[in-house]
Amino acid sequence: MYTVNIHEAKTQLSRLIEQAVNGEPFIIAKAGKPLVKVTRVDAPTVFRRLGFMVGEIAVRLRSNGKRRD
Repeated sequence: MYTVNIHEAKTQLSRLIEQAVNGEPFIIAKAGKPLVKVTRVDAPTVFRRLGFMVGEIAVRLRSNGKRRD
C-alpha cells in the first residue's frame, strides 16, 4: 500500500481507481497526514426472487375488462 498526496490523487484519479479495483489499495494524504484509504468494494450478491408477492397484490380491472393505466 502506498500514499499519494491530494494533488496527485486529483490528477491521476482514474489510474489510481483502476489500481484499487485490481487489488492495490492506497492512502490519500494531506500535508503528509493520512486522510482516507481507498480500496476495492466487493458488491454483495443479490438474489431477486420473482413472484414472491403472488396473491398479495390485486390489479383492478375496468368494467370493459382492461387494466387501469
